[in-house]
Amino acid sequence: MAIITLTTDFGEKDHFVGAVKGAIYTEMEDAKIVDISHSISPFHLQEAAYIIQNAYKSFPQGSIHIIGVDSELSPENKHIVVFMDGHYFVCADNGIISMLTSEIKPEKIVEINIHDRVISNFPVLDVFVKVASHIARGGTLDVIGKNITEIKELTGIRPVIKNEESLISGSVIYIDNYGNVISNITKKMFEEVGRGREFIINARTANFNKIHTHYSDAINFENAPGKREEDGKRLALWNSSNYLELAIYKSSSKTVGGAASLFGLDYRDAIMVTFV
Repeated sequence: MAIITLTTDFGEKDHFVGAVKGAIYTEMEDAKIVDISHSISPFHLQEAAYIIQNAYKSFPQGSIHIIGVDSELSPENKHIVVFMDGHYFVCADNGIISMLTSEIKPEKIVEINIHDRVISNFPVLDVFVKVASHIARGGTLDVIGKNITEIKELTGIRPVIKNEESLISGSVIYIDNYGNVISNITKKMFEEVGRGREFIINARTANFNKIHTHYSDAINFENAPGKREEDGKRLALWNSSNYLELAIYKSSSKTVGGAASLFGLDYRDAIMVTFV
């Protein structure tokens, strides 16, 4: 039985997550359900895209990923299934999947057309669960949708290269639980544009000229423990997803503050890399 994952902005207070799981179990008592996150900021497509992009690869091929963010059906917000990289993604055609398709070509995309058979004002519960269960039982996509070739794209998800490749103009796409700031600048782009040149990273008042690979790289472990500058040490690094991240070593956004609050950065704020 295929794994079904859930990524939503439902939170934990309301009944929505439990109801969706109950509906899946009603369809398939032996279902395997995994929560990726239910703490996506409400209607935050880019945040959801970043999380699902970096989570799905850890699941076995054939897994089915329900993405319940901004999923209400409308003439401008269709429902789709995308089969890509051996995985199925059930979501709204609101641009949320374009962060994945920018790097990997989908093998098949269908626009879901079972709405006339399902009465629903809660599409994740009714439509997405029916579709995911159909796929998990070995059903084909052609039964639940019509083939399409294009999907909506999120705007502003890709950095812009300027000034004859001397500048990468990126932006904040995600702020994690520690208050660390993730940009849309990838290591691959940085290396292709930079070609080994020295650089300066500018993000409001914060500047960096070195990029680390581990958070602990910011600490000089040759110094005795009592003489190290540890908590509050700021750094830039390539995170586990190979995105440029700005962080505070051992920070907490709920207590001392994280990179986002201490650097004054928020979603879509500019992060610039200038090569010199």
